[in-house]
Order: sequence, then C-alpha cells, then structure tokens
Amino acid sequence: MKLISWNVNGIRAVMKKDFLDSLEAMDPDMLCLQETKAQDDQVFEALEVVDGYYIYCNSAERKGYSGTAILTRKEPLAVEYDMGIAEHDTEGRVIAAEYDDYILVTVYTPNSGSELARLQYRTTWDIAFLAYLKELEKRKPVIVCGDLNVANTEIDLARPKQNYNKAAGYMQEEIDGINNLLAAGFIDTFRFMKPEEIKYSWWSYRAGARAKNVGWRIDYFLTSPELKAKIKNVDILNEIMGSDHCPVVLELKK
Repeated sequence: MKLISWNVNGIRAVMKKDFLDSLEAMDPDMLCLQETKAQDDQVFEALEVVDGYYIYCNSAERKGYSGTAILTRKEPLAVEYDMGIAEHDTEGRVIAAEYDDYILVTVYTPNSGSELARLQYRTTWDIAFLAYLKELEKRKPVIVCGDLNVANTEIDLARPKQNYNKAAGYMQEEIDGINNLLAAGFIDTFRFMKPEEIKYSWWSYRAGARAKNVGWRIDYFLTSPELKAKIKNVDILNEIMGSDHCPVVLELKK
C-alpha cells in the first residue's frame, strides 16, 4: 500500500508541469495534495483526465488559496472535512478518509507568514489539530500526512542556526507544536526509518535554493503507534518537479 503526500502549490499550475507523468511514475494507491489553490469545481475539472481514483477535495472560502484533496483507488468508508471548529474551518485545510483499518488525514497547516503575523493563530491551530486527531484515534489508528510547515530538528533544514526563532517554520512555538504530536504518540515515519538521513521536501524559489539543496523537511507522514509494525518504507522524492515541494512517501505492509 503506497501513500504519497504532495504540496503541489496550485493544482491547475502543476497539471501543466508533467503532473500526469509524475503520477504514473509514482503509482500511489492514495495521493494526498495540499495547497490546491482552487475551488472544488476547479479541482475536479483539473483532475478530470486522471483515471482510477476517487477524488475528494476541500477548498478555502477565499478563492485561489490553500485547499486540500485526496485521490484514492479504494473508496473510503466515509470522508469528513475540517475539524468542526469555526475559527479553523474556512481555509479547506483538513480532509479525513476512513478505511477499514485506519483513518487517513491530510492537512495543510497554516504558515506563520514571512512577518510571523499568524504565529499566534498557528499556535492555536496546532493545539486544536492535536485534539482533533486524538478524537479520531478513539475510533481507529490515524495516518496524518501533509505540509506541516515546520522543521522538527536541526537535521531537518539546511541552515538551522540562521533560521531558529527568526523564520516561519522554525520558531520554537512551531517546533513545540510538532513535538506535542510526537509526545502524544504519533510517529514521524521518515525519522523512524531513517534517523540520520538528510533529505528535504521544500525549497524557496529564491537564490536557486533547490539546485543548491538549501531546503527544509516540512512535509510528513505521521502514524499512530498501532501502525508502527506496518511501516515498510519511506522516501522523499526529490527528483519529482512541478512545485516548490516534492512528494513524500509512506509504504505500508498489507
């Protein structure tokens, strides 16, 4: 069972950049997308050429902003949108698809912003999102994937000292947020399988950062501890282009 998560930085834009070839090469059973930057009808229109997948999407009230989607070969038992909290449910950031053995959640965590204007909101979001996941866990084990907009430790970004407590994505408040997820039992599957590997999933468009591999690992697959024994393989697909992020992979034993 191969699951892939990818912040595409605009579904309509990425469709013009070999998305279909990338999808064929990756061959996921489930593909979770973040930052679709489109309304539901526009997402379906962009993906109408994709065969073999059920498609679910959640769009922001603000047009051309945020948004998530799940493409899945197996039809879920149920699909839920948002967290049920008015403050957090206007930007299309969460989809949960329930299957027999787990609930798959894709999330596009709010960015604190270049001026850190949303850092306080982000902190509130992180608390609410953890509580939401723990409620889901009362039903079934959970797989969480997406752009969490935070590098967890120094190994997860190329320039930790220059960015710590100065840049969105490596503020202590944000680090506390992901550490709270891990403390609650969620497993960072990439670090679980590859504790020392340096690999990034996002690069700034500025100053040729991707070519120089000056990047950040901010895209994740986390799982409930009950799924630890099923983790077969993880990867970050640096060779897949089309966005400022690249896809991340989790393979599970059936």
